[in-house]
Amino acid sequence: MRSFSVRAAFVPPLLLLSALTLGACGDFIQPAPPQPAPERAPGLFGPQGIVLFGNAPTEAQGGGEIGVNTFLWRASLDTISFIPLQSVDPFGGVIITDWYSPPEANGAERFKLTVYVLDKRLRSDGVKVSVFRQQRAGGNPAVEWRDVAANTGTPGDIENAILLRARQMWLEANAKP
Repeated sequence: MRSFSVRAAFVPPLLLLSALTLGACGDFIQPAPPQPAPERAPGLFGPQGIVLFGNAPTEAQGGGEIGVNTFLWRASLDTISFIPLQSVDPFGGVIITDWYSPPEANGAERFKLTVYVLDKRLRSDGVKVSVFRQQRAGGNPAVEWRDVAANTGTPGDIENAILLRARQMWLEANAKP
C-alpha cells in the first residue's frame, strides 16, 4: 500500500492558486507608456551633417555647408593664398599660416597670420586677422628668431582686402544673368 503525504496533496492546488493570482495582477499593473525620444542637439557638423555635393538648402546669407560665412571664408583663403597654410578649420573659422619670409626681406624677417572668420553673416566685423612678426637676432642665419611688433595697420589692411574680395564674390554670386 502506498503512503499518502499531506504535502503532496497541497502542491498542485498551491501552484494553481499562485498562477491564478499572478495572472490576475496583469489586469491591474499597466506598463508605463513609452517615452518620446529626446531631441538631439545638432552634431559636430550641424543639423544636416556634412554636405558634400550641395544638395542641402543653403542659407540666404551664404553660410552654406561650413560653420562660417562662405564668402568671408573663401575670400580669406584667396587673399592669403601666397602664404603656405599650416592649419585650416572651416567649421571653427580659423586659418593659420606657416611662417612666410617675403623675398625682399632676404631671410631677415618672417610673418605668420591667423585669420578668424567670426560669423555666418557677411559683415564687416565678421573677420579678424592677427599678424605675428619675427626678425633674426643679429642677422645671422644660425641665430634664433626673436618676436617683434608688427605694423599696427597691417591686420586692418588684410581684413579690408578680405572684405573687398568677399564683397566681389557675393556680387558675382548674386548677379542676375
